[in-house]
Order: sequence, then C-alpha cells, then structure tokens
Amino acid sequence: MNVSLLRELVEGHGIPGQEDAIRAIVRRELGPITECRTDMMGNLICVKKGKPGARRVMVAAHMDEIGFLVKFIDNDGFLRLQPLGGFDPRQMNSQRVIVHTASGPKNGVLMYGTKPKHLLTDAEAAAPQKVEGFFVDCGLSGESAKELISIGDMVTMDRNMIQMGDLFTCKCMDDRVGVFVMIEAVKKLVDQDCEVIAVATVQEEIGLRGAAASGSSVQPDVVIALDVTLANDIPGVPEQDHITKLGRGTAIKVMDSSLVCHPKLVEHFRQVAIREGIPYQMEVLPMGGTDAGAIQRLNGGIPALTLSIPTRYVHTVNETVHAGDVQASIDILAAYLQDAHNGVYSYE
Repeated sequence: MNVSLLRELVEGHGIPGQEDAIRAIVRRELGPITECRTDMMGNLICVKKGKPGARRVMVAAHMDEIGFLVKFIDNDGFLRLQPLGGFDPRQMNSQRVIVHTASGPKNGVLMYGTKPKHLLTDAEAAAPQKVEGFFVDCGLSGESAKELISIGDMVTMDRNMIQMGDLFTCKCMDDRVGVFVMIEAVKKLVDQDCEVIAVATVQEEIGLRGAAASGSSVQPDVVIALDVTLANDIPGVPEQDHITKLGRGTAIKVMDSSLVCHPKLVEHFRQVAIREGIPYQMEVLPMGGTDAGAIQRLNGGIPALTLSIPTRYVHTVNETVHAGDVQASIDILAAYLQDAHNGVYSYE
C-alpha cells in the first residue's frame, strides 16, 4: 500500500470551501492517466475514457474535512470559531490547531472557556460543553492577532498520522482515505469498457454540496461514492450497534440516512467480492449521509451505492482504519469498474 500517499492526504488540510491543497495532490496523481478539469465549485473531475458509447460510472470521494473558520478576534488576541462540520465537543478539549493565514500557518491551542479543574464546583464540572465555548490561543497580542489573522481564515486540527500494528490513525481519514482508495483503484484499471469519472468533491461535510453540483454536470449512468463508515467495535458499545468491525474487509452499504443503495448494484458488488475473494461486510448505517445520496436523485434517478471504509472514532482527531480494509476497498472498486459494463440495474 502506498502509505506515503495516504499520509500526505490525511495530514493535508482543507475544510469545506478551502480544499485547494488536496485538489493539487489528486491532480498530481490522476492527471497523467485521466483528463482533469475543475468546476466552479472546486470539484476536480478526472475522466478515464472507455469504449465509445459505454456506460459512464462516476466515483465520488470528498476532499474536505471538518474544521473551523475564524469568526472573531478579541482585543486580547483570542480567536472565536465558526464550525464547519460536526465535531463532538467532548472530543475537542486541549487540542493543537493550525490557523492558516495569508502569511503562513500559525500554531495555536484549542481550549474551552472555563476555570481550571481546581476551581470548579461539582455542578460546574458536570455541565456539558458546547462548541461555541471553545477558543484558540495563538500566543499573540490582540494587535498582532488582528494584523496577522483574518476573519474567514481556516483552522484545522494539528495531528500527524501514526501506525499502530495494522491500523493507521490521523485527523481526517474522513474522507481522505476515500480519496486515496479512488486514486489507487483508478490507477489499477486496464482497458476498462466503461468510462470512469473520478470526482474529488468539495463541501460534503456541510450538505453534500459539491457532489450535487458535479453529479448534475457529469450526468453519470451509475454513481459510486467512497466514504468512511462507523466501526464501533470498541468497549462500551453493544455488538448490535457496531455497524462494521475493523479488519473484516470493505463495507458494502445497504443504506444510510441519505440513501437506500440500489439493490441490484449492492448485489453486483457483493458478487464481485465473492468472485475475487475480497473480504467484505454489509453495512446498515442509521444516521449519516454520503455523496451518493445527493447524486442518486438527479436526472430522474441514478443507480447509486456507497462503498465504505470502516473507521473507528469518526469525527475526532484519532480516526482509525485497518490497512486490510483499505486494500480490500481498492481491490473491489477496481474489480467492479472493470466489470461495470455487465451490470443490469433496471427494475423491468
């Protein structure tokens, strides 16, 4: 597995609307083997031609990560934040962050506006935390902060990827590991019949916006979204709520709150996995949506499915995947794209 590319993607920075650095990586990787263009929203659309008149399959993976914008700088130099995407405030305490300014990155610490533990009453200590109670301290005076930092500057978590046995952990496997799977699967294709349209989408974390825009312009015959899903196989979670388990293979989604995947497309993926000996698990996710949900309803309806990478600790700085599940996702996607022209998805 190309660990250096995975590291570059997950350690990169790009909140909704500011995905430029990630888009450059995808263009560098897929530009030599596809025709690439960027639309007016920032989606990178990479086309690998197939046979004339063949089925057009869109593969979508979003580049953005959850993060923040600077919305206010007070006279003491502390920054207040506008969240973009759903961080759990219980997981935000005492993190290091990077404030991305026009003059370069500034280090900061993300802290909650409260008294130290030593001074809290029991009631104060038990009070729930809220995202709006957090601030960033960059070690700057009010005057310096206002000179160097602008309203609207991007703020992201500062966290490097580490390996733990067969697991990889970083701040935004969601959805850079999906982008990684898309890149590596497209590289594996050899004389496929279908036309593959690999789209690195934007602004997924705030409403699947880039997928809707790019799907409308691309008008595919089939869409496959790539995203993470919950692997709740940890202490404290009942087994019936695990959704998926790390190390059991890629996850073929049945449904989430944004779509019910096309049943014939689900079965096509399942048969590809069985034929190729690729480990897989079936996924039913009661909450959460993916790019496929935005594209499925376009143009009178498009057969859609999400292929998921099981991930522990989603929407924290410790999002964790299993190397075998990532490789299984690459393998099944590449195998499907080689066979996509054989799929029959009509209901009649």
